Formats: sequence, C-alpha cells, structure tokens
Amino acid sequence: MIQIPGGTYAIGTDLPDGFSTDKEGPRISVTIGDFFIDETTVTNQEFEKFVAATKYVTEAETFGWSFVFHYFLRDEVKEKSRRVPQLTWWYAVDGADWRHPEGPGSSIKERMDHPVVQISRNDAVAYCQWAGKRLPTEAEWEIAAKGGTDSERYPWGKELMENNQYHCNIWQGDFPITNDLSDGFAGTAPVRSYEPNGYGMYQVIGNVWEWCSNPARIDLADFQYKSATDFWESNQEINDASYATRGGSFLCHQSYCKRYRLAARNGNTGSSAANNLGFRCVKSQ
Repeated sequence: MIQIPGGTYAIGTDLPDGFSTDKEGPRISVTIGDFFIDETTVTNQEFEKFVAATKYVTEAETFGWSFVFHYFLRDEVKEKSRRVPQLTWWYAVDGADWRHPEGPGSSIKERMDHPVVQISRNDAVAYCQWAGKRLPTEAEWEIAAKGGTDSERYPWGKELMENNQYHCNIWQGDFPITNDLSDGFAGTAPVRSYEPNGYGMYQVIGNVWEWCSNPARIDLADFQYKSATDFWESNQEINDASYATRGGSFLCHQSYCKRYRLAARNGNTGSSAANNLGFRCVKSQ
C-alpha cells in the first residue's frame, strides 16, 4: 500500500466536462488525515485467496446471474439472456460471476493479474473486513488518484492523449459497436499496465470502476465535515442503496460516458455487479 499524506486538498471541478446530476462541482477544499491505499485494484489472484480462506460466495454467484456488456457475448448467449431496459447493450447473463466474468465459457485462468470484476459493493465490503482494510471515500480516492498534482482531468496531464500515447484503458472506436483496440485491450488490462501516477498508483483512470465507501452523488461539501471513518462505520451493512464509484472503466467513451476523469463521479446499487466493476482498498494511518 502507498501512504497518502494528510492535509488540505482541492476536490471537484468547475470545468464543464461532466454531468450536473453527478455534482462534480463546485470545486472545494477538504482536510483529510494520512491513509494508505492499494497500488492497484484487487486482482483475481488476491480475491481468490480471500475466497479460499473464508469460503465467501459473491452476490452474483448467489443470484446465479450478473451483468455483461454485449460486446463480449456470443449470439447464442444473448438469445438466452435478458436485456437491461433502456441499456440494451447490457445483458443479465446466467452463470456470470467473478470466476466467469463474461458468463459460462469465460475464465480468469489467464487473467490472475487482472482486476477482479463482477464484484458488488457488498462483496467489496466483505473483502475489506477480512483484510483489515476499508473502501475509500470519494474524497480520498480523488486526492490519491491525482498523484500529487492539481489536475482536474487526468493524473498525466490535461489531455487524454499525451505524446500521442494512451495512458489508460478505455473504449476506442464507435461505441458501443466497434472497438478498434488502439490501447491494446478490449476488456480489462493487467493491473500494472500503463505508467503509475505520481504516488505510484496504477490505472486510477479506466480499466474498472472502483467502489467507494460513501453513498452516491452526495454533495462534495459533505466531505468537509464527515470523516472517512464516519462514512465507513455507517455504511458496512449489506443493502441495495446507491453507492459511489470512481475512475471509469474499459467501456467509457467520449460519446456516452465521459466519466474517465479524476473529478468524475458515478454510482450503482450495492448489490450490483458487472464485468467492469471492481475495487481497491485503503487503510487509516
């Protein structure tokens, strides 16, 4: 884990990049204490150790199905699966879970160094409790993800493409139909792909959405008077409320989801899992 120094930091943005309903701004200052954060999102290998030690069964396994993006499914699987209303490129696929991210026939055997996916927030909380860690608040996540910079968009600079190179794993091409794989990946990438930020954290932008401890779309000002410990202690019960996610994923594209930015905010219900949902842990000083 990497130590992030406590202090007063700016979070949020006044740039017109996001969605007003996400409450990305106005930019404010928050004061936090020292904390440690994982270099990478939790990998399949790390989650496998947790399951072996605890016999934990994820919610996707309990439900018997989970969400998978259409691009990764064969036609015969689509015919047997249910489309998600108003998001017709997502399917509820029987047998999709962390060991089988795209459903039956898929495997993590060659992806042990990739982020674990098909993880609900409730699953992430269970892992944290076992590991003696917790989920970050959005404020902690954003401060750490900036890597010591004052950037509001990307830890590497102001533009997505710097020096004509890709620095994260997102969708390139005609979303949601054609992915030209310009960054080298269709789905998840190994967790140490691309260069780390200034603190040594890998892939804070793109790859997988990362669960946070606080409810989704709360006012940024809430982080000025409520501590990370407060958020964690009051949000560990298994439930289906909406919780924050950060960082974007390999499915983000400028035509639809421009949330692959440091200040971007999103959320999902606590029991939701998908093949682009993962997490990383933090620990208080």
